[in-house]
Amino acid sequence: MTHRLLNSILFTALAALSLVLAAARGPVSVNVIDRCWQSTSGNWRRNRHKLATCSVGFSGKMIRNIGRGIVSYTVTDSTDNPTNPRRGTLRYGVSMVKGGKVWITFQKDMTIKLEKPLLIGSFTAIDGRGANVHIAGGACLTVLKAHDVIIHGLNIHHCRGQPASRVMGPGGKIVVLGPVDGDAIRLITSSKVWVDHNTLSACEDGLLDATLGSTGITISNNRFMNQDKVMLLGHDDTYVQDKNMKVTVVYNHFGPNCNQRMPRVRHGYAHVTNNLYDGWSQYALGGSMDPTIMSEANLFIAPKQNKEVTWRKGYNQRSWSIYSVSDIFENGASFTQTGLKGAAKPSYGPDQRFRVASARSVRAITSSAGALKQ
Repeated sequence: MTHRLLNSILFTALAALSLVLAAARGPVSVNVIDRCWQSTSGNWRRNRHKLATCSVGFSGKMIRNIGRGIVSYTVTDSTDNPTNPRRGTLRYGVSMVKGGKVWITFQKDMTIKLEKPLLIGSFTAIDGRGANVHIAGGACLTVLKAHDVIIHGLNIHHCRGQPASRVMGPGGKIVVLGPVDGDAIRLITSSKVWVDHNTLSACEDGLLDATLGSTGITISNNRFMNQDKVMLLGHDDTYVQDKNMKVTVVYNHFGPNCNQRMPRVRHGYAHVTNNLYDGWSQYALGGSMDPTIMSEANLFIAPKQNKEVTWRKGYNQRSWSIYSVSDIFENGASFTQTGLKGAAKPSYGPDQRFRVASARSVRAITSSAGALKQ
């Protein structure tokens, strides 16, 4: 056998091994969140809890979700009973597991049709990595008066509004709920919440709402598509308590077929950075009632009609601030600014800071947005 043939065989074998190792590692990502938890040489399954150290933005690090007292729970059963959940179901994991902290994973691929809204309590992590998990066709997720919550790696779609109902809530207590809209994820009077790497689409109302005093939120690496109203930050025009709301929207991919609210902000503050906007119908960024939106290093790709990125409701806009810093506008996109440019930077704390990437790299750093296939 010649040296040339031996070298060819060796090169082919090494190339094949490289492909196998790359597949084991999962999707390649260059954004700072994914680089953090995917940097364990393909062994993230052995160290799932590392994810909690990787969040950035206003949620801060989620390290209170791990450590002493954590309980691991695996979902094995896709059925749902709203008031008497069976062991092995998702509802049992979020409501009945004792121990203060729970990290929920999934044994296998499954589709869960929730009969009533799923109430997620404090110190709960729902981690869909390693399985293809769909929550679809019924009620969806609500974080109610809770904190330290991670929602990661789920496909949530075709959520439907629900009448008043009784459900088993956190701590094994029955909770009486009024009627709810068909949102994929609702955050109500909650704080320190991280929503990462989910695919959200085609819901009856919206995809993600944060209302009634919710704050300290990071929404990252998600794929939003096929939806009219995408993301609402702020309850209504009269709920001034939402002026304390702070939300980071980073590394997400909006589109295709998204109409409006990416996000819409009432009263509060949103740092919207390094996101890909793949068109819109009505608008991308909007606000009312004294919002502050810092749009930084995003990529806006305008549709054939309606090139304007922004929208605003209300006439007294002297104290508003909706402004653009280092964004890139393609296909004729335009951005109308309100208020002083740079009037309100995010002022992140030590566990929230991250380096904003150039808008030129947005296609790459959002390339794995949504629930990962691993």
